[in-house]
Amino acid sequence: MSTPTTPNVRPTVAYSPHSVGRNGGVVRIGNCSGFSGDRRSAIREILDGDPVDVIVGDYLAEVTMASMVQRTAAGHPRLWSDEFAIQLEGNLAEILDRGIKVVVNAGGFDPAGLAAQVRASAAALGRTASVAHVAGDNLLGRLEELTAAGEQFSHLDTGKPLPDWGLTPTSANAYLGGWGIAAALTTGADVVICPRVTDASLVVGAAAWWHSWTPTDLDALAGAVVAGHIIECGPQVTGGNFSGFTAIPGMLAPGFPIAEIAADGSCVITKHAGQGGAVTTDTVTAQLLYEIQGPLYLNPDVTADLRTVHVEEAGPDRVAVHGATGSAPSPTTKVAITAMAGWENTVEAYLCGLDIDAKAALVEAQARAAWADSGVRLHRVDRIGTAGEDPATLESATVTLRFVGRADDAEPLAPKRFYRALASTILGSIPGFHCDSHHPRASKPSPVVAYWPGLVSCAVLQETVVLDDGTTLSVVQPQRAEVPVLESDVAPEPAPVADTVRVPLGRVAHARCGDKGGNSNIGIWVAPEAWDWLRAELSVARFRALCAESAGLEVTRHEFPLLRAVHFVVHGNLGTGASDNGRLDALGKSVAEYLRARHVDVPTHLLDLSCAAGLSAAPDSPDRQERTELG
Repeated sequence: MSTPTTPNVRPTVAYSPHSVGRNGGVVRIGNCSGFSGDRRSAIREILDGDPVDVIVGDYLAEVTMASMVQRTAAGHPRLWSDEFAIQLEGNLAEILDRGIKVVVNAGGFDPAGLAAQVRASAAALGRTASVAHVAGDNLLGRLEELTAAGEQFSHLDTGKPLPDWGLTPTSANAYLGGWGIAAALTTGADVVICPRVTDASLVVGAAAWWHSWTPTDLDALAGAVVAGHIIECGPQVTGGNFSGFTAIPGMLAPGFPIAEIAADGSCVITKHAGQGGAVTTDTVTAQLLYEIQGPLYLNPDVTADLRTVHVEEAGPDRVAVHGATGSAPSPTTKVAITAMAGWENTVEAYLCGLDIDAKAALVEAQARAAWADSGVRLHRVDRIGTAGEDPATLESATVTLRFVGRADDAEPLAPKRFYRALASTILGSIPGFHCDSHHPRASKPSPVVAYWPGLVSCAVLQETVVLDDGTTLSVVQPQRAEVPVLESDVAPEPAPVADTVRVPLGRVAHARCGDKGGNSNIGIWVAPEAWDWLRAELSVARFRALCAESAGLEVTRHEFPLLRAVHFVVHGNLGTGASDNGRLDALGKSVAEYLRARHVDVPTHLLDLSCAAGLSAAPDSPDRQERTELG
């Protein structure tokens, strides 16, 4: 890992969050990125759209951090998000002219280096930009010291201590909160570059600065966490990845969202007028249920209880969100720890027509024999798709057999050995057998980055803010308390129903899923009239029957009555995390749509609801784009 380009450090000054702020009205915070690779035009779209006070962007998903580990191993000179630098290019002068603050977690492993680049970009324009960066998340160099002092970095799900992993960590980044951001903005920073802060902390820090909150303003902070969680993934809350997307206009390019956050933490979620997509109670509910582990949403600044959150329409493309309650944050925070764990390559074979089971069995047996003694370990074999009955096209008769191979080094997985070994069986194998010789990963092995979500005491963090002149501000941690572990909610007994019809669950329910390390979360919600039926229908046992992904795994279940949602977490179905599981759907993004396609017995009267498939229609808006064939 390269040495961060931190300026000469001057004596540290203690930062007190009681000195935060600028009072007055709501703060309008616009999101420009949900991951490193989101639409590069987003900042330009924001500047062309409705006014905002702060632009925030999330660039550091767990998979992105893993890719930065690979860049480190390859000696890449820039260990931050290039995507942010590209987005900012051409827009920095206007941002400075308009006094818009920018807060991003694009700093990766070198926030100081990205801060220096932003200053240089401003200088090239003949301008001066005050750029601060947050530091203190990187614990790699302290692992031995902290372990000796008693920190176990216990696995978030299994509780096992880090030494049990058996791998040598290559990165260890703690999830920081929002008070460092608030401190930087208080000093007058135009741009704040963050490392691994939580996604919601970008918004929490900006809102705390604007409203002069202190760490004891727990309900307000909880509201900001909710707002930050809702807009953190950009256009997902304006229709992206939404199960009701067919009712959303302008889906060619759904716009980026805005959170208008009031002094009490309540907010209105909206979007830029005239841009694609829509903001409805259902698109907001979808994002509320995305990537959570249950009713208590843990953040380093506050623990937010999502069971008290209300969402309601407040006008066209405007949804009011209020009622969040907060309690003291946990004494621990998550640490994303990674390690190099060998190499991986993938090749796909195709089976067509009849006797698919027998064909798959022979191809797999021949593949295993061809790779025997080659140094390749067959990590997983996935059969994808089903050959159609009386298929109208060749493609509809074709099934994919996907092989994921791993090895200790790259050589056994090079195409001349890995792909060729499979291809050598073609003439002596099944009828119609062919492989994908053009698949990019079949030509280039990729390093495997193993992931360990550990826990560390917040008391050992040394979070600082570094200003332009090298002055550092130490960030004082808030008071903390243990967070209760909530038991699964038990579904009520179903009421007798005289008349039902068997239909896909998605005919009456929306769903959204996400990933948290090796776990999938799935939230399913319905119109008010269907709530009693849903909560009785979706017990843990019934969920297991519907979801093959949950076989043999722990499943937790919670209800969100105000959102009319039942929420499940399937523990371990994503292996050890997206960077290491080898799945085609590595992040479990399609689990919810799979469940919506499963057939259930639904009371007939629920299918007669006017909005049975859409639940809530997008309100009419005079400035909304006309619906296109894609939207």
